[in-house]
Amino acid sequence: MDFSNLERFIDSIPGYGIPACDISVWIDHKEVFRRAAGEKKPSPDGRYFAYSVSKVVTCVAALSLMEKGLFLLDTPVSEILPEFAELRVLSGGGTYTVPATKPLLMRHLFCMTSGFGYNLTSAELRRVRDETRGTCPTREAVRAMAKIPLNFEPGEKYLYGLSHDILAAVVEVLSGERFDDYVKRAIFNPLGMIESTFDPKKTGELETQYRFNDRTGRAEETAKTNMYVLGSEYESGGAGLVSTVGDMIKFADALACYGVGANGKRILSNASIEMMRTPMLNENQRKTFVWEQLGSSYSYGLGVRTLVDPRGGCLMPVGEFGWSGAAGAMLLASPELKLSVYYAQHMLNNKEATIQPRLRNVIAACVQM
Repeated sequence: MDFSNLERFIDSIPGYGIPACDISVWIDHKEVFRRAAGEKKPSPDGRYFAYSVSKVVTCVAALSLMEKGLFLLDTPVSEILPEFAELRVLSGGGTYTVPATKPLLMRHLFCMTSGFGYNLTSAELRRVRDETRGTCPTREAVRAMAKIPLNFEPGEKYLYGLSHDILAAVVEVLSGERFDDYVKRAIFNPLGMIESTFDPKKTGELETQYRFNDRTGRAEETAKTNMYVLGSEYESGGAGLVSTVGDMIKFADALACYGVGANGKRILSNASIEMMRTPMLNENQRKTFVWEQLGSSYSYGLGVRTLVDPRGGCLMPVGEFGWSGAAGAMLLASPELKLSVYYAQHMLNNKEATIQPRLRNVIAACVQM
């Protein structure tokens, strides 16, 4: 392995307008590369909003409950969350709603084919904020989500949205614990991820958060807030995780090593890892799985991108999987190489489509020399 090209690429990232970044690369439970860059380099123990990387953790937590026989992928969500029994679907170009004719299934939540978009300003969610005086406990917020009309019948298309926030409520009900408490018990504590939390009241001091301004061509400091966290008691399975590079690489390493962490603790079975990274979208659903930063190389599994076709220009082995976050974080796992990567930056309007495809290719080349 020769990481000189990766060193140069990481050092070049501030030139794209990103103030600071940090990366850790592990192979088979051992760190083989760590580097930070930027005029003001982040602390090695810096804490970041993971944003949508949270989704991978949430899906692993839910799969750990499936391994206990508590649901199947084709279990109707209403058997666990009764409020989802009578869903409505937008019709007439969004001018009216009609009753859904198909049930919402657990697989629809995992695969983002539920029909729920990211309607954070809906009347239903505004109402629950008002009624709870801004606290928005997870279960109450998800009950409100059940009243938001679907964009289409469950299973019809792929649409990025609140599916994994709803999945967090499923975890709460099936585990009998608050979402964050179950994730700590099932994932964080076994892997020694002591700096990670979904509890908005326990985020601690965060690295400076920026937003890239397209008009000025510069990154500007912005508030250390997360628009996806609806209230002080809302544990967002879709975007609420706060963590560090040191913690998240332990999680990525466990995924790359078929569910087993560097300390020998198992969080998920080999079979669940394989299912998680199996392409789950049918031909029609994949037509709406459109991400500039992924191109045609990827499909979608259970909450993760999964590499299906290197002809799209990705040098990683088929089966590489992971996800990214709104401020530019990227989690990557390749069981074929026992390779795991966690890259962190803290900049909204994040230039992901420029940085991350290049980063994946540079890493893939370095570790396969």
